[in-house]
Amino acid sequence: MSKKKPDRGLRITNRKARFNFELLERFEAGICLQGTEVKSLRSGQASLEEAYARFQGSELYLINCHIKPYEHGNIMNHEPLRPRKLLLRRREIRKLATRVTQRGLTLVPLQIYFSKRGLAKVELALARGKAAHDKREQIKKRDQEREIRAALKRR
Repeated sequence: MSKKKPDRGLRITNRKARFNFELLERFEAGICLQGTEVKSLRSGQASLEEAYARFQGSELYLINCHIKPYEHGNIMNHEPLRPRKLLLRRREIRKLATRVTQRGLTLVPLQIYFSKRGLAKVELALARGKAAHDKREQIKKRDQEREIRAALKRR
C-alpha cells in the first residue's frame, strides 16, 4: 500500500488577527491533537476566529480554537472547543511568559498548517491590540489603494 503524502497546501488562517492586532514577533509551535482532530483539520474544518494562547502553569494552551467533530467519527469523537497543549521549548515558553505578563501583550494564533513531515503546527504571534482609530486609518488606506488601482485599470 502506498503512503499518502501530507497535504501541505491546507492552511487554516485567522484573517482578523492582522486587522485587530499589531503583530510584533512570530513563533511556530507544535500542537497536541487527537486522531479525529487531525482528520478534521486535514479536511479544513476548523476556525481560529476567537482563539488565543494562554499559560497554565509552565505550559502553553490554545484556547477557543474550534475544530469541528469528524463527521465519520464514532462516540469517541473529540470535543470541539477543548484546550489544546502547544509544544515549544522550555526556553521559548519562559521568554514568552515574561513578555506577555510584563508588557501586556497577547499570544494570537495566525494559522494552523501541516509541516513537510505531516505534523500539525500553529503559527503564533506576540501581538498588541490596536485602538479603534488605528483600525479606521487602516480601512481608509486600504480603500484609497483600491480606488487608485481601479483608476489605473480604467486608464
